[in-house]
Amino acid sequence: MKLKLMIVLLLLLYSNFYGQKSIQQYGFKKGEVLDILLISNTKNDFNKLFDRYKKTIFPVGVKYSFTPQKGFKTNELILGSYLPKSLIFGKWKSIVKREQFLEVIEKEVPDFHEQRRRLFTHFELAYYEIENDIKFEIDRNKHNVVTSFWGKNNKSGKFIKKWIQEVEKSDGKIIIKLTKGKSPSGYYYNPTLITIATWETKQAFQSFLKQHPLSTYKDLKHVHQFVID
Repeated sequence: MKLKLMIVLLLLLYSNFYGQKSIQQYGFKKGEVLDILLISNTKNDFNKLFDRYKKTIFPVGVKYSFTPQKGFKTNELILGSYLPKSLIFGKWKSIVKREQFLEVIEKEVPDFHEQRRRLFTHFELAYYEIENDIKFEIDRNKHNVVTSFWGKNNKSGKFIKKWIQEVEKSDGKIIIKLTKGKSPSGYYYNPTLITIATWETKQAFQSFLKQHPLSTYKDLKHVHQFVID
């Protein structure tokens, strides 16, 4: 049974980093952990490097309950200094399992970090313990925007709250909000809040952006915003 599960998960990881359906659905139970990975892979020897990665590192993740989820490619940077090639989701059964993996992976795979550096030119990670059961879906036929906020002062929370209200007033929809994340050393990406929002069209988003440009913010330390598809 474990072998069959491993084969299924390996196939999912290897062939389906990006979902093929127009609507991708996700579900997380209270206590599970949601990973968000922002990555760009190397163009040099990728297949060879990834083959070793999935044979050495991935089985340890599965051992500690990791399950890959459908991910997305990115296609436009709105704000920030870097556009990763992909946004990938992951799932773990609990925060304990997730952090046990971080504690043991270098012992079980001594060249863990080296493999990642060779395989990925960019790798950032934040993980979130889910406080209540959630379900969400992302429709590729709509315009989906990831926005990460880093707070600066006591006014940051009010600024972000008002921005979310303005999204909803503009016929946009907040698909998911994530706070209280953690990042492993060396892969730091831990904003105050990550949101994924959607608009029916790119034009609708651009209209919203003109009225509420985050580039003019004063009460935030940093914003990273990009489009996924």
